[in-house]
Amino acid sequence: MRLGFGLPTGGDRATPDDVIGLAQHAEALGYQSVWVFQRLLCPVTPQNSYYGTPNEAWPEPFRSTLDPIVILAAVAAQTKRIRLGTSVLVAPFYSPVVLGKQLATLDVISHGRLTVGLGLGWSRDEYDAAGTPWDRRGHRLDEFIECLDAVWTQDEVKFRGAFYHVPASRVEPKPVQKPRPPLLVGGYQEAAFRRAGRLGDGYTGGNMAPEKLADIVARVREHAERAGRDPAGLIFASRGSFKVASTSQGRNRKVFCGSLQEIRDDMRRYEDTGVTELFLDPTFQHPARTVTDLFRQMEALAPPRALAS
Repeated sequence: MRLGFGLPTGGDRATPDDVIGLAQHAEALGYQSVWVFQRLLCPVTPQNSYYGTPNEAWPEPFRSTLDPIVILAAVAAQTKRIRLGTSVLVAPFYSPVVLGKQLATLDVISHGRLTVGLGLGWSRDEYDAAGTPWDRRGHRLDEFIECLDAVWTQDEVKFRGAFYHVPASRVEPKPVQKPRPPLLVGGYQEAAFRRAGRLGDGYTGGNMAPEKLADIVARVREHAERAGRDPAGLIFASRGSFKVASTSQGRNRKVFCGSLQEIRDDMRRYEDTGVTELFLDPTFQHPARTVTDLFRQMEALAPPRALAS
């Protein structure tokens, strides 16, 4: 299982210097990837709550967030080897040809280090602000991925669907990675698992009990087989929102919340589920840690080979 780190692109620590510094430190320590998420805004009275309770305020880190594509471009310019991941971009906020152009450019300037996670999002407020219809959003995402694949892989792109249309065109440059950057699908419904297995190169999710995650891995693989695809080649990238405690937190703790040894045990449990890449994310630690604290946590949880070297 590959180990990555979630960059805190939301909240008080979300400054370009701090985020780039953390990415460079992750690369030096041997982490294999860094990841970012997307939020457009933070509504005063939300239509959808992050926690599931109507009108409940969103977490503090969502009050101010950096754009994920722009910040990854900055990180790409200041690193050499570490991969760059999104978990997730909310695809319906874009058109496939616009997002395809942005991400192909990011893959080019990073020399082929991009992993793309796409999802539907969950905020009606963000959909309204982006001018995106809420209805039929799942069908829209299916077609979006098909069109995006055409933009990235066809020399002469021509696409016409129910939602998106690209006239016969050359859309270049193409991504460095062939046939396309790894494209992962996020979500927690059966439709998302089917989409990941049928149209994506894998799945991205996380922050759940290992038993539940193992079931999702099995479902995505099953959908891939039904679509005539090899499930062995799928990527399963998972977020692990973590919080380090000074002492053991026992059986009833949340996953990735505990002592360093308990967090390492959770990492092994996630690997046993079939997760191929785990990224540890400090974004939702409360109270928020300083950048110096995050450097120390990153060092304590770094891949063993990096520590040995």
